[in-house]
Amino acid sequence: MLGLARSLGRIGDEVTVFAPLDEPEDAPEDLGFVASGHSVSLRANGSIAPVCVSPLSALSALKRLRSFDPDVVHIHEPFAPGLTYALLAAQNVPPLIGTFHRSGGSVFYSVLRPVTRPLVRRLSVRCAVSEAAASTATTALGGTFEVLFNGIEVDRFEDVEPWPTVGPTALFLGRHEERKGLAVLLEAWDEMARTDLVPPAGGPGASGPPVLWVAGDGPDTETLKRRHPESATVRWLGVVAEDEKVRRLVAADVLAAPALGGESFGMVLLEAMAARTVVVASDIDGYRDAAGGRAVLTAPGDPSALAGALTGVFVGNLAGKERGRAAWLEAGAERAARWAMADLADQYDKLYTQAMVGSRS
Repeated sequence: MLGLARSLGRIGDEVTVFAPLDEPEDAPEDLGFVASGHSVSLRANGSIAPVCVSPLSALSALKRLRSFDPDVVHIHEPFAPGLTYALLAAQNVPPLIGTFHRSGGSVFYSVLRPVTRPLVRRLSVRCAVSEAAASTATTALGGTFEVLFNGIEVDRFEDVEPWPTVGPTALFLGRHEERKGLAVLLEAWDEMARTDLVPPAGGPGASGPPVLWVAGDGPDTETLKRRHPESATVRWLGVVAEDEKVRRLVAADVLAAPALGGESFGMVLLEAMAARTVVVASDIDGYRDAAGGRAVLTAPGDPSALAGALTGVFVGNLAGKERGRAAWLEAGAERAARWAMADLADQYDKLYTQAMVGSRS
């Protein structure tokens, strides 16, 4: 959402983002932002979503939004709790555009159908981030949807100073919960160390042993840290800032994405491709679709297969010789460019105009 707002600003749109905020220092500084309340964590679509469920906060945010007198309001996941319901139920609001992200069944759609079906008609334009999301929304709500995509800010990976490394480096980005497969990755890493599969040195100037950077946190963090404590080869980073994430993606030899399932689409894979970093990922539907043949895919939940794939990257076996590796990375970057946030912003800008014109006719 923030990336789309930045890209819309670059083409001349004046954008203000309303979203829950718990810590003032976390507010983005490079765009207009209004905190719509404090968040609680709700399980949604196989993950955890921070949402504001306070009706008073929603009404207060609606009042603040009206003061901006916007031409159009773009709602992401229209039936998430909070300000979204206030907007859909309110009278005398600007034209509303809704983007649906959820794929698969939803208790919100099934239990609240008597409410959601009438409210969805308040949307001037309905969008979905994928065919799967459009199918889910159509089944639950009826109507037609503009199928767009989730965008990535490919330009953020250009001319970036890489994070310092001392050896072959793998990066994990994601929530520390079972379905993300971090436990499998750590087992694979231990197997690589036991069998001496990886040489101690990486490329020129890299002299240390292979290092695994583990970013993020979650319910399994402490358990996994006890099993695989901080060491010279396993570094627990915690939650990293966006700029640091970009620098580490650019610096890493490989992004490891060992999820066991439940991924509707692998945006992090495309970010790694934009950073010209090799992707080693589980062979699951969402990741396979995102990779488009430009990732090393392994059986989900298989530490030995994952260890072998990571070893192949570190010792330079990917796509044969070094020239093959360079061509592989360039092809990955070209694939990532198909999801450029700038292109997505252009498409949304046209839909905003469509909604505004339609509201005046």
